[in-house]
Amino acid sequence: MDRKKENLKQLGNDTHYLDKYAPEVLETFENMHKDNDYWVQFNCPEFTTLCPITGQPDFAEIKIMYIPDERMVESKSLKLYLFSFRNHGDFHEDSVNVIMKDLVRLMQPKYIEVIGLFVPRGGISIYPYANYGRPGTKYEDMAAERLRNYQGR
Repeated sequence: MDRKKENLKQLGNDTHYLDKYAPEVLETFENMHKDNDYWVQFNCPEFTTLCPITGQPDFAEIKIMYIPDERMVESKSLKLYLFSFRNHGDFHEDSVNVIMKDLVRLMQPKYIEVIGLFVPRGGISIYPYANYGRPGTKYEDMAAERLRNYQGR
């Protein structure tokens, strides 16, 4: 399939940065290697969200790793989506779980995990981890095993 024919709206166009949570900006394209299991990893070292209580900024590196199935997330739309948290108030754990759930709904991956490496505030670092493996498959078992063995950072 010619990727130029896909219905991507963000890639190659002027960038408009959103100032509120915007899962609707996420876009996908066809996985050209559906017959392979392979990892895709995104690192966003400049993730920012707001504390929902104090309104103070929280900074983190967000790591997203997934094994695609039919669809893959388009990177520019993912960047815009992650930037849309900048003025959004969520606790660290909520942000990581929301990101994972939005990406599961979007692409229906075989497996996905999201890690938030939040910068210390008040002397404490928080590193939430969320994952998902497609139910009824080996990826569900993989998710349980990776969660059980998660060591942080």
